Amino acid sequence: MDFPQLQWRPAAASDVTAWAALIARTAAAEHPVWHEREADLQQHAESRKNPLGTHAVLGLDGDGVIRAYGRISKNPDGDKAHGFGCVDPAWQRRGVGAALLGWLEESTRQRFADDAAGTAAPLVPRLRIGTEQQHAHQARLLKSAGYTVVRYFNEMHRSLDQPLPSKVLGAGLMLDVLTAERHEQVRLAHNETFRDHWGSEPRDEDSWSFTVNHPHARPDLSMVVVDAASGTVAGYQLASHDPDLAARRGFREGYTELLGVRREYRGRGIAQALLSDAMHRFTAAGMDVASLDVDSENPTGALALYTGMGYRAVNTSMAWDKPL
Repeated sequence: MDFPQLQWRPAAASDVTAWAALIARTAAAEHPVWHEREADLQQHAESRKNPLGTHAVLGLDGDGVIRAYGRISKNPDGDKAHGFGCVDPAWQRRGVGAALLGWLEESTRQRFADDAAGTAAPLVPRLRIGTEQQHAHQARLLKSAGYTVVRYFNEMHRSLDQPLPSKVLGAGLMLDVLTAERHEQVRLAHNETFRDHWGSEPRDEDSWSFTVNHPHARPDLSMVVVDAASGTVAGYQLASHDPDLAARRGFREGYTELLGVRREYRGRGIAQALLSDAMHRFTAAGMDVASLDVDSENPTGALALYTGMGYRAVNTSMAWDKPL
């Protein structure tokens, strides 16, 4: 690592609490919409695909306090790696971020090389990093390092103190609760639904477990739509709620993590019915806002769907890519 003022070493499961404290300090200064908590890092520590020992690095000061971290995540057959990291506010503007970016790039090259072993046509390594539009200092660093914005995303809110829509499913379709027994069906439905969406990659059992078993997951606020004749999962809405985020932002939000409808069932009002059901469930649970994130260029017309149901964009984030 090209920053000798900090002592660099691989992250380990035993670092999770102190690592989360670094992220919290940085978030307190930079005010991101969302940041990883200890529970998220614990799940990363249990990952078999992206083990911390080779996929995450920590920078410690002379007192042993973690002042910076970098982490990459990649599917074995994926065409990109995702990079994450932050620098303690007290250590910013010293070149730590640039050093971390260099580590992320080198780790991405190594991961692609490892995944390509024995293949005839290895992929060109590519690193993707997400930022929020408010964080201009991150944008400057990425732009200076040769990254370009490849996609914009909108965080959207819908106030629940306004009249809620009531959407009824057509004949042969029924709403059903999201039980653990449904998880695999919904995973397969999700992979089918998003197979040609920009940036999407199939979810394996590990990554799916990360979503459905996360401490903030709310199966009581989630639903699936089932074809009564075949038992096929035609659509799904997976929700979560973060009580810490509610305390920080000043309102309680029911967040739609994932919403999807299989191709053969589109045009039948399933997405509208799922969102309407979610709004009613969120309201009954004491939420103030229904929220979600959407690709601003989603080809299925999702942005128009959400605005038609009263959602409004409140924040913008970007995906930055660099082929290595």
